[in-house]
Amino acid sequence: MPILAALALAGAASLTATTVAQAADAYPSKPIRLIVAYPTGGISDTVARALADRLSAQMGASVVVENRAGAGGSIGIDAVAKAAPDGYTIGFASTSPVTLNPHVGRVNYDPQHDIAPVMSVMYSPVLVIATQSFTGQSFQDLITQSRAKPGSVRWATSGLGTVGHVMLEQVKAKSKADVTLIPYKGGGQQMNDALGGQFEVMSTNASPQLTGQMQAGKLRAIAVGAPKRIESLPNVPTMAELGYQKANLTSTFGVFAPGKTPAAIVNRLNAELNKALTSPEVRERLLRDGEVPTGGTAAQFAAAIHTEYDDNARIVKEAGIKAD
Repeated sequence: MPILAALALAGAASLTATTVAQAADAYPSKPIRLIVAYPTGGISDTVARALADRLSAQMGASVVVENRAGAGGSIGIDAVAKAAPDGYTIGFASTSPVTLNPHVGRVNYDPQHDIAPVMSVMYSPVLVIATQSFTGQSFQDLITQSRAKPGSVRWATSGLGTVGHVMLEQVKAKSKADVTLIPYKGGGQQMNDALGGQFEVMSTNASPQLTGQMQAGKLRAIAVGAPKRIESLPNVPTMAELGYQKANLTSTFGVFAPGKTPAAIVNRLNAELNKALTSPEVRERLLRDGEVPTGGTAAQFAAAIHTEYDDNARIVKEAGIKAD
């Protein structure tokens, strides 16, 4: 009986492997749902839709975008985590829902097991923006004023526990400057108040709206979180250049699948996404507003996420960051 049982198990495993391989070969045979973890109209939404159009053309199956915004991307990622792991539901989000949000608040998924990284699509620089209420000219002026008059410089973020908030905490830890945190619940009101001069500076991702307001002279970039200076703002120094290496943060965006999605399907999606990322329409959509295309293998994306998860755990603990 033990021998028969072993043979039966071996046969079942072989049949399962064959079924998975056949499913991967036939993939996709129906429309693919791409969940975008943010509202319509933003840079993440427009990039995701450009990718969906290219994937539809390349793969011969419709890729339908569905926006599931809220909780800093966690609602959209939760929907991906709970979907069938068959490649027909994937998600587009920043890495924060799997590397940062779990450390600052409760999420309803296990970021280590319920989500499969597919490909890094882009990184979005985090800009430090001066409003018309800021009397200084440079980032160093921000630090100088904050030291001379503690609490006088107000720094707005799109929320507690966001990348922009983490950037501020790293700046405060390094400089010992007393900067007042103004946390918003989303970027819309933050932008409106920035234009109204309700605070001196804010940290925010690059976006078409931000680009337009800077071109109009209503807002001004004084620093950027990025590996190197960005082409659209060549005179703006990176946080690393300014001496704040730990605050030199970007928001990485990518595509995710449910955790148990077969490797063959993840690899197929990765190959198609890398191909789509090289298309002129997608690259131009990214570069127009300062976003930087990335790409690479699923394994590389997973390794980067693992490192970011561990780094964020340390940063959040040291700074005592908590979400609402």
